[in-house]
Amino acid sequence: MSQDLSAKSILITGASSGIGRAVAELCLSKGWHVGLLARRQSALEDVAMGHLNATVLPADVTDATAVDHAVNHFVMQTGRLDVLFNNAGIFTPAGTIDEIALEDWYASVNVNLNGMFLAARAAFRQMRRQSPQGGRIINNGSIAAQVPRPNSAPYAATKSAITGLTRSLSLDGRAFDIACGQIDIGNARTPMVEDLSARQTVTDPQGPPMQSFAVEDAARSVLHMAELPPEANVQFMTVMATKMPYIGRG
Repeated sequence: MSQDLSAKSILITGASSGIGRAVAELCLSKGWHVGLLARRQSALEDVAMGHLNATVLPADVTDATAVDHAVNHFVMQTGRLDVLFNNAGIFTPAGTIDEIALEDWYASVNVNLNGMFLAARAAFRQMRRQSPQGGRIINNGSIAAQVPRPNSAPYAATKSAITGLTRSLSLDGRAFDIACGQIDIGNARTPMVEDLSARQTVTDPQGPPMQSFAVEDAARSVLHMAELPPEANVQFMTVMATKMPYIGRG
């Protein structure tokens, strides 16, 4: 496939659905060369359909070898990696800590923390060694890192850890012109949020509806971070449904 090597490149994990897919579709429409990484190849091919600037990269983010191979394969086509949108994540079944199955805790840590570490590790290595050196890593955190939902210890714990990862990458990347920032998104309308909303309705049928906003608006926020020049960085951004109970809740 012929590629425009002058186009900027972005690799997106969790690109088959939700926020990852919305960011991928927006970047593709803007002419970016987009690496689409997720487990389901058929879903990635659906995102890539009709776009010569898309590269399908089926891989599990918890598999270090697969992630390294995906990054290397993408860079062989693009010549460099400008941006990683480190996005893949899961929300396991809700419960108080004594009700949470250990396999759900381990799954959450493995995807939400280990997976993001492995993707950032592979991207950082590439950005450090390419010429010209540098790039940008954007971690998808969550407002749960500051204000968690009830009964969501695995998700809140792993997303809080991502904030620490973001700060460390931002600090360690300075010497190599690698910027790192984090976007904390509150209730963009994705399948995961729709599932949470359905659970909330079952738990509290008389309660207020979950406030949400269009996932395309979250995608535009990520693109803004990605398009900044090397000397500028959004360290932390919060984009959320205007009326959701975030400020003052708890």
